[in-house]
Amino acid sequence: MSTAKAKGGMGTPATVAAAKAKIEFTLHPYEVDPDAESYGEAAAEALGISPDRIFKTLLAEVDGRLTVGVVPVSGTLDLKALAAAAGGKKARMADPKDAERATGYVVGGISPLGQRRRLPTVVDASVSGLATVYVSAGRRGLQIELVPADLVRLTGAVVAAIARG
Repeated sequence: MSTAKAKGGMGTPATVAAAKAKIEFTLHPYEVDPDAESYGEAAAEALGISPDRIFKTLLAEVDGRLTVGVVPVSGTLDLKALAAAAGGKKARMADPKDAERATGYVVGGISPLGQRRRLPTVVDASVSGLATVYVSAGRRGLQIELVPADLVRLTGAVVAAIARG
């Protein structure tokens, strides 16, 4: 991987944040299937990579505060575990409109990087066993590949077991 510059219409707040932090990353554009039931699963299939390596960015309300959960697309977010990792008691999925307003991204293209305002973030512990991880680069049809430590550092995330298989 090399430090990629956001070019060719691929500049998003996520790619700008990664470039500004001078981390190494690779952008992976792909064709979006408008009929796909799961954006993450469709991205894994389109890119020919394991769904364990692509992580989806989900927003939940933990004790009323928007919180980001980043889990493999092959799993689901364990809301109880997210609440505990974020230091709260109760979590529920956020309203998609609230998620879009807070992050500046559209559902299906929400990136944990470069969000409109920094939200508490928890990345699933399974990220630790991977050499690189893919997350949305801020729009449908574009994934950013980076090392897990950079993902955690750039988002200020806590790493905890928040995914269910």
